[in-house]
Amino acid sequence: MNKTKKTSANKPYQISAGRSYPLGATVENNGVNFALFSANASKVELCLFDASGKNEIARLTLPEFTDEVWHGYVEGLPAGSLYGYRVHGAFDPHQGHRFNAHKLLLDPYAKQLFGDFVYSDTHYGYDQYNDQHDLTFDTRDNSTYLPKCVIVDELENCQTHPQIRRRDTLIYELHVKGFTQNAPDVPIELQGTFAGLASDNVCEYIQALGITSIELMPIHCFLDEPFLQEQGLSNYWGYNSLCFFVPEAKYCLKDGINEFKALVEKYHRVGIEIILDVVYNHTAEGDHLGPTICYKGIDNASYYILNQQDKRFYINNSGCGNSLNIDHPRVLQLVTDSLRYWVEKMGVDGFRFDLAPSLARDQKGFNKLSHFFTVLRQDPVLSTVKLIAEPWDIGENGYQLGHFPNSWLEWNDKFRDTCRRFWRGDQGMAPEFAQRLHGSSDLFENPSRRPSSSVNFISSHDGFTLHDLVTYQEKHNQANGEQNQDGHNANFSDNFGIEGESQNTTINQLRLRQKRNLLTSLFIAQGTPMLLAGDEFGHSQQGNNNAYCQNNELSWLNWQQANLTNNQALLSFVKHLIALRKAHPLLNRTHYHHGKEHSDKTGLADINWLNCHGERMQQHDWQDSAIKCFAMLLAQTTNDDTDKANKINKTSANEHCDDALLVIFNAHPCEINYRLPQELCRKLTGNWQLLINTAEQYNGKQKHLFQPKNITTTNICIAADSCVLLAYKESANACTSNTNLPIDTLIDNQVNKENNNHGSN
Repeated sequence: MNKTKKTSANKPYQISAGRSYPLGATVENNGVNFALFSANASKVELCLFDASGKNEIARLTLPEFTDEVWHGYVEGLPAGSLYGYRVHGAFDPHQGHRFNAHKLLLDPYAKQLFGDFVYSDTHYGYDQYNDQHDLTFDTRDNSTYLPKCVIVDELENCQTHPQIRRRDTLIYELHVKGFTQNAPDVPIELQGTFAGLASDNVCEYIQALGITSIELMPIHCFLDEPFLQEQGLSNYWGYNSLCFFVPEAKYCLKDGINEFKALVEKYHRVGIEIILDVVYNHTAEGDHLGPTICYKGIDNASYYILNQQDKRFYINNSGCGNSLNIDHPRVLQLVTDSLRYWVEKMGVDGFRFDLAPSLARDQKGFNKLSHFFTVLRQDPVLSTVKLIAEPWDIGENGYQLGHFPNSWLEWNDKFRDTCRRFWRGDQGMAPEFAQRLHGSSDLFENPSRRPSSSVNFISSHDGFTLHDLVTYQEKHNQANGEQNQDGHNANFSDNFGIEGESQNTTINQLRLRQKRNLLTSLFIAQGTPMLLAGDEFGHSQQGNNNAYCQNNELSWLNWQQANLTNNQALLSFVKHLIALRKAHPLLNRTHYHHGKEHSDKTGLADINWLNCHGERMQQHDWQDSAIKCFAMLLAQTTNDDTDKANKINKTSANEHCDDALLVIFNAHPCEINYRLPQELCRKLTGNWQLLINTAEQYNGKQKHLFQPKNITTTNICIAADSCVLLAYKESANACTSNTNLPIDTLIDNQVNKENNNHGSN
């Protein structure tokens, strides 16, 4: 049956049954189809607004209810029109129902919003000032303070995906605003935006660094929490999502959709992937005392996990007030539809899932065979992109590192903590440090899982930056307004004598050396390295290890600081590390190795662990908690996948055919005269070459420090608190080495190679 509603301009809008799929507002023929899931509503009204978003010009009842979807087709409605919903039903919090048709609601499938969200007590479905709180019913209209959904035309699918192999992936975590807000090479009007991140100078910087994959902190539309606003702060990080299809307006100039697509296409053209940090574990509507602006008013009992003893209250596995009920088929559909939209339409190459165990919880808890994992595994689109878990939440049994499906990558906080503790000089860390360097096989290895599953990192957005890690013993979060009670306490950091910045040359040189040690550990370890943006040049947050609410110079990258001599030297060192990792396949093997395969040329096993005398580590060595010096010896073997590739390709021009790599670690406060492994290498007839020595001071101009140096002695001095990387070749002319090429040339060669490489390993 058709229904007609006249606007203030006396123009009738005709609404007919339409279709229940797809969900959202879809431009079709000469009108728009609307479809909204709500299993428990009694009626849904579509509200249309004029171009200002202030005046409601029509209110139409969606005429059909099919498979728990309310739907209708409005003829003659053009793209660009503004709308929202009012949903009728029971208001019975104890049964989980919070319908309130006095509240205008956003469409969960909206692709664009018009206007700003303005905090107002009218957004609450209850009377905040009544002692009964959320058990009361508020009749005020909130439409003046709510953005309006915008009807958008269907986008063309993105056709450019670099498809970087997992084993070749190097992730760079950054914040869209913080990366460019103070960047002098970005026009002022573009700073802090998608367009600023897509500017030529920024793209060239990231490309020159050698990164393959950018991981953007949340860019879905998000809201500031009221308690932050009361303190004059804001949610800078963005982990408080509201609309899962909408780019955050703060990062947009005019057209967020096309600006984000342009950003993705810009980086795709130079072979760099875009990965999104996504927050599907909760929404910005909070707990039972939170506002009603979308899901809560559409179908609270379906969208959220509620306490079964009293459905007035929410299960809070996220620590943010609520948990999305991903186990519900329609909520799962929302999440997968959103993911598919960002891949197909916006060109995204992968996702990092915040508090990922929450997405795989059923009534019994975390389930490795959950509907969420099953749907993603069989989806023809989502099964082809990178899926990265933050493998913990705050729910029961929330720590699930190593327990995600084989195709997933996981943030490895054990790598972070172990590296920090080893280089800090903690006792008894050598065995676990070796495990982490080996790709954390104790956590991830099974017949069909690879070292690349372990996303290794020293620092991330959450916690100390690399600079602060070696500068502060304690966190300094006073600016957050929580009496320094927020943020992690177990940082495993050290100030090396003075808390905070210092003018002491000895302390500063040790801090720089420790940065080089930590970065070297990151890039020579098996697994997928992730670098926090700014760590490459010593960005500091002045000891704040929880800067989620600091939308200011404390968090924004200080590019002037990056130009200081020591920081330029560190940047050059990071570029060198990345270039070396790309050039030496032994540093990122496809499979785990356990010393079972041997080289025909050298007789060396694929991996050996050596003590400070250059001899094989024995059980008593591993059990000696005082040991802080040992070495990892990697050798090319006949059955090594990189050896096979070199034979097929007649030795790739972009890969070294090292016979062996030796990394010596010394976390003792004294130097060690290390004996090179003669007994293991009786067949060796070539030369050891020194590629990295973290004890060397580099001023950013001494290019010779990045050239390989032949080692002619049987011993090498390893300075206190340092590590070295050596490469062995059977003879000086055994293969063509391009280590002597400029770093930029190595990176350019690798980019060209990656553009031709596809696959999942």
